[in-house]
Amino acid sequence: MEFLSLPQCVGYIAFVLGCVAFLQKEDRPLKFFVGLESIAYTVHFSLLGNPTAAASALLTSLRSFLAMKTRSALVAVFVIAANVGIGLVLTKSLFGWLPVIGSCVSTYAVFTMKGIPMRLVILSSTFCWLANDILSGSIGGTLLETVVAIVNTSTILRMYRDAVQERVGEPAGEPTL
Repeated sequence: MEFLSLPQCVGYIAFVLGCVAFLQKEDRPLKFFVGLESIAYTVHFSLLGNPTAAASALLTSLRSFLAMKTRSALVAVFVIAANVGIGLVLTKSLFGWLPVIGSCVSTYAVFTMKGIPMRLVILSSTFCWLANDILSGSIGGTLLETVVAIVNTSTILRMYRDAVQERVGEPAGEPTL
């Protein structure tokens, strides 16, 4: 495996975009950077010869940009159906379903949820993609999903802490003495 091959370098770009995405506490910038990350992922998995993951990443990009404009359950159903269709057409093995499942779960989350619950469901999607990346030999993808899991968990905890502090009347983000 070449660490600096073109497919791996594109994966490193996805890695950076994914880190930026999950540092966001606001939903709109999160969705925007996930859209950009997924474009890089589409190219990355195409170059690695994983068409199911590439197609799922492309739909994830489309989904993320659509979710910035609408929270329509009908759009979510369409994107999930398209992902399942991709799986039926392109998947040749059981592991090929991992990106499809991950994309379907996160599609449900970005169209029907917000805040901490959305990020928790996206975290489950992250684990599907992590398994796919390991099995695909994606260095950047494996690093990305590992870091995304850590960063997303950290952001969830920060959001939870801020919400608790707001409920008890303390300014968010400032330490208590």
